Amino acid sequence: MTGSRAEKTPCRVTDLANLKTQGSKVSCRTEFEILTVDFHHQANPFQAVIFLCRYTGEIDGNPYKFRKCYARGCPHNLCPHVSQAVMIANRYLQRDYHRLEQAGIDIDRRLFSLEEMTVKFEGAQEAQDPILSIHDYIHMADEGTEVTVDPTLEWVTAVEHFAHQKTRTMFLMADFAVTCFDQTHHFDRCLACYPEDREQKEKQEKIDIANERLKLLYEEFALSKVRCEERFFSA
Repeated sequence: MTGSRAEKTPCRVTDLANLKTQGSKVSCRTEFEILTVDFHHQANPFQAVIFLCRYTGEIDGNPYKFRKCYARGCPHNLCPHVSQAVMIANRYLQRDYHRLEQAGIDIDRRLFSLEEMTVKFEGAQEAQDPILSIHDYIHMADEGTEVTVDPTLEWVTAVEHFAHQKTRTMFLMADFAVTCFDQTHHFDRCLACYPEDREQKEKQEKIDIANERLKLLYEEFALSKVRCEERFFSA
């Protein structure tokens, strides 16, 4: 890409919105991926599905692409149940659609669908808590409720299963322990990831992306008087 507005290839929805408001011509298309992933987390290896959206398009005629993880789900207590993860993913996806539309970028508001998944977890019905997100607690703090957030940042190794191959991937994960009304709930967020065989080329870039996403969230916490000790990834 040429010109001051497009010196860096966009890696986030925020980058697209910023480039559009700065005057670039931006197109955007979405394609969903729902992958089975083997996570190797401390002494608790487990299999889950992750909900990814691949963003592609052109900026001033130059192509770009990146992907974003919206949720992780599994049929046990190590992360949200798959049916919950679909709803969580769609809530964050709709927030991103709103940001793109506010910047003037046309987008087809497609959503993740549980029916598009395999039947792997079919029939796993269980009692579940109401579907809340971190931003529900931000709104509660805006209204005067005391909310405290304790973030834990982790590097999690996983194996992504594609149709005819497996890829070892490093995920930069954040577990947000949100305490409100004397109850604590955990919210899992994937902030960036990269293939392990591209660590030397991509690690620092993905750390920067994860920290920028954390910075935006911490700014929202501060505006809403959510108490939080800010933590960031380092190489």
